[in-house]
Amino acid sequence: MKKLLFSATALAMCLSHAYAGEIPLKGGKKGTPKKNLLREVPNVLVTGNTSTEQIEDSAAPFKPSIQLGAIVHMYASYEQGGYGPGYTSSSEDWGKGFSLYRSRVLVGGQLSKKGSFFFETDLPKIIGSQGATGKNVEVSQIVLDCQYEHKFAEAFQVIAGKQLVSNNRNGLQGAASLMANDFTFWQYSNNMFSSSPLQNNYGRDLGVNFRGLLLKSKLEYRLGFFTGRNIDGKAPLRTVGRLVYNFLDADKNFYYSGTNLGVGKTISLGAGFDAQATYSSYDVDLFVDVPITTAGSITFNGAYQYQTGGTNTTSKYSFASLIPNQNVLFGELGYYFKSLKIQPWLRYENQTVSAANEQLQGWTDKDLFNKAHTSTIFGGGINYFFNGYGTNLRLSYVTFTKGVGTGVDQPVENKTFGSTWLQLQFFFF
Repeated sequence: MKKLLFSATALAMCLSHAYAGEIPLKGGKKGTPKKNLLREVPNVLVTGNTSTEQIEDSAAPFKPSIQLGAIVHMYASYEQGGYGPGYTSSSEDWGKGFSLYRSRVLVGGQLSKKGSFFFETDLPKIIGSQGATGKNVEVSQIVLDCQYEHKFAEAFQVIAGKQLVSNNRNGLQGAASLMANDFTFWQYSNNMFSSSPLQNNYGRDLGVNFRGLLLKSKLEYRLGFFTGRNIDGKAPLRTVGRLVYNFLDADKNFYYSGTNLGVGKTISLGAGFDAQATYSSYDVDLFVDVPITTAGSITFNGAYQYQTGGTNTTSKYSFASLIPNQNVLFGELGYYFKSLKIQPWLRYENQTVSAANEQLQGWTDKDLFNKAHTSTIFGGGINYFFNGYGTNLRLSYVTFTKGVGTGVDQPVENKTFGSTWLQLQFFFF
């Protein structure tokens, strides 16, 4: 009993020193900083000297270590039935409910001076949402991330296993540091589920990623080879590359942050590609997070992507009937009031489809097809950070405008549907 009380008291003392989500990762008898092993934890939360070179080059005997964490998102919603990318849905009725959206368990371990792993689980379905047989209640966890990293040097790292895969920043963000209420729709449109064109799992794919930080860690490169869509075990590999330059602070996060809550100065300009067989996607993106005055900081996150499934219809690995030509625009803008701990934000996303004849998926009228598959998302909200990323509350209203019709080659009408969320996040590591 005494040991239990002592442990509880020590934990309470540690948590009482955390503020604005800045919980230090410390280790060793003298508080020597540990490497941040949890991909979802933004490096702005790690206090002190976090140089991994010092850890790797230390003459002290190596001891394996482990880090644990958890991310939970739950929300109350008031939403129209036609909200979202279900093109045939036109219900304007409003539904309400309470849902457990994310429940992630994070585990990171240092296996050697240069080798580490990251493992993460999540819910495959939203608890509380309506499924085919009614409300989803009994849901088992799934493996979301499972990866091993070997860091040969700052300029060359190898990450193998199941991991987030994208050619742009928003598609590589961690869930704990989002600025808006959720990820965007069209950054993951082709690689969200096993039924999507690239047969992924919540934006994750299996493969190997090469990464390095050059020029005082200001320049980052990534080049990865992944399974992608694989219908017979013989499909060509999916290749994803990305190059980023940080003009101010270096950004060493493997999973990027969506907002830094006034910590540091970041201006990142990136470009990337994603390709497999006839599919290709090209991206440019810009992330700005800098203090404007002592009172607060501004965050901007923007991207442009061009995606196509190609026009080759003879190859059995063709994406022509799965991904039409499209341009995707994305932008988020927010301002963090440091003393008030609030952050209003706006979000815009547009997917404009301009299909080739080979991509019409059974339609004969190209204009109707394009209208039915083009959509726009616009909305905003306000976040209140009780304890930074550790605990926060987010109120949002987002609209989804899309083409709605009754079937193939039938008249299409643009309709707008709304969604209101009140979301609670708690995050511990």
